[in-house]
Amino acid sequence: MNVSRDGQRVLHVLAQGGCIRHYKDDDGRIFEIECLTREGWLLSVCTMELFKSLRQRSLIASSNSGPYRITRLGLQAVRSRPDNR
Repeated sequence: MNVSRDGQRVLHVLAQGGCIRHYKDDDGRIFEIECLTREGWLLSVCTMELFKSLRQRSLIASSNSGPYRITRLGLQAVRSRPDNR
């Protein structure tokens, strides 16, 4: 599956235990996101457009209104990197 370079970075962070927090407005629509590494650092390459693309492809998902995490399909789509643990 073709995923952009920034998409690969986000998926890699999520595969290592990171998450994407989302904030909703009064209408229940997501208006802001934060991609956090497992250490708590903010990943700036995760934009709203990239988030929507990953969610539309079912590479990330949220359960019980919690933060977005990587799915099994997302784990298959991410390319390995030397610092994987």
